[in-house]
Amino acid sequence: MEATIVSEKIKHYPVLLKEIISIISPQYGGTFIDCTLGQGGYTKEILKFENTKVIALDRDIETVEVANEIKKKFEERFRFKNIKFSQLNNLKLKNEDIRGIVFDLGYSLIQMKDLNKGLSFDSSGDLNMKLGLNEFSAKEAINKLDQKDLEKIFKFFGEEKEAKKIASRIIIERKKQNIDTKKLVNIIELTKKKKNFKTHSATKVFQALRIFVNKEISELIFGLINASRVLKKDGILAVVTFHSLEDKIVKYFFKSLSEKKSISRYQPKIDQPEKLFFMKFKKPIVPSTKEIKENISSRSAKLRFLVKKKDFYEFETDILKKFSFLLDIENLGNKL
Repeated sequence: MEATIVSEKIKHYPVLLKEIISIISPQYGGTFIDCTLGQGGYTKEILKFENTKVIALDRDIETVEVANEIKKKFEERFRFKNIKFSQLNNLKLKNEDIRGIVFDLGYSLIQMKDLNKGLSFDSSGDLNMKLGLNEFSAKEAINKLDQKDLEKIFKFFGEEKEAKKIASRIIIERKKQNIDTKKLVNIIELTKKKKNFKTHSATKVFQALRIFVNKEISELIFGLINASRVLKKDGILAVVTFHSLEDKIVKYFFKSLSEKKSISRYQPKIDQPEKLFFMKFKKPIVPSTKEIKENISSRSAKLRFLVKKKDFYEFETDILKKFSFLLDIENLGNKL
């Protein structure tokens, strides 16, 4: 097995860092939850302000080393849990004044370059794609699921137009040998008609597999629900997304909690409950030209945030129903 690329050689850029700090305002103190510690960009910046504490989460076991370094410097002001962010409601937060919760849904360059994770189509590593606390790998999915299942994953998680043809070709080729990273890329390149892509021809299929293997749909939905529960009044919920499917889910959830339903003037007026959150900007915040120039990976980032109007724990949401078809596709993993 080839060695993992050493993280110190790769510079990490926390995306939209200035904007995040401006929105959550750690200068006023309080406890903040960083749901995706990664290389600690947001957490380190928050802890620069006195009277702040950070509870950081990450499913990737590799982040424990980062967490230990932060712990040495900030001691009682920092704690880390190696859990999925969908489980944040299991944290002991009764006495914590949660002023802000931040999600960065992107993959770091360090993760993408890690051969053991096999996240990239440029990787010579195994077709893995597991970020941590997973039940199966991309290799198992590609070599065991049937054609219709693979087609659904590629089409709905990757928005791949050639999903059917690619899935069909995979079934044919895996009868000859197991599909690995190199073989999968080759299948995609031979199947897709157009050759002048702005992005690599395998990008959408690999995105779809990463979402599927890491159950990112249910992770995001339950992460948003539980973050909304534990946040205190006037607290900020901020999410940075990197592809349209993530942003669609976040946008719908935020809108449903902050806007009253539109009713036709021809229908009788009905009383609607007070909305639980306030959304200052309907349009997302995006990176500046300068940031994109310094960090090209930030070009697709979108930041949305909400302010909690009052304390509550239980609330009604139809987000599970709204995206049930995506959750059904995710549950195809139960076959593995």
